[in-house]
Amino acid sequence: MTQTEQTSDRTLVDFWFDPLCPWAWMTSRWLLEVAKVRPIAPSFHVMSLAYLNSEKDISEDYRKRLEPAWGPVRVAIAAAEAEGDEVLLPLYTALGHRIHLQGRDIDRELIVEALEEVGLPTRLADAADSTDHDESLKKSHHAGMDQVGMDVGTPVISVEGTAFFGPVVTPAPKGEDAGKLWDGVLLVAATPGFYELKRTREKGPDFS
Repeated sequence: MTQTEQTSDRTLVDFWFDPLCPWAWMTSRWLLEVAKVRPIAPSFHVMSLAYLNSEKDISEDYRKRLEPAWGPVRVAIAAAEAEGDEVLLPLYTALGHRIHLQGRDIDRELIVEALEEVGLPTRLADAADSTDHDESLKKSHHAGMDQVGMDVGTPVISVEGTAFFGPVVTPAPKGEDAGKLWDGVLLVAATPGFYELKRTREKGPDFS
């Protein structure tokens, strides 16, 4: 099924992710659940937490934690340029399973395994240590982040002219619960002048 066919009777929903972020992973899995119960067609795009924070005043600890983040986003962009944006979801899923569900460190072996799993050339792993695709990465990043501002991170969702950060939720709702959350988030986000709804997180991501 082509993306054009997929979206002919479904609303296109653009989703920006960085494979490093566990909360974006949670939201991505929720969005895929939403697609089962609501007429939406998620389309995945890359943003970069490392690029977003490259010139920000952040702690050295956080900056160090962001160092491995360059590799996966560069490889994802290189893969999309080589094979088309359709590869981003399966590649993100392969990376996410290893990073978040298996709790592995991000290294070349992990990236090569993910590429192999989705049938992509393993030579794309070379992009992890190259700046050759950084302009394309920045373009993809800004396509999402410019809609919501640079004081948020990932996930970012854009649908029919409404863009927002989040939702941050754990565990990811499934079935009709996922659809109900989508209905509510869309209603709130589309309200003119609405900016924020937040409470302190009391637990980390639940990947169950």
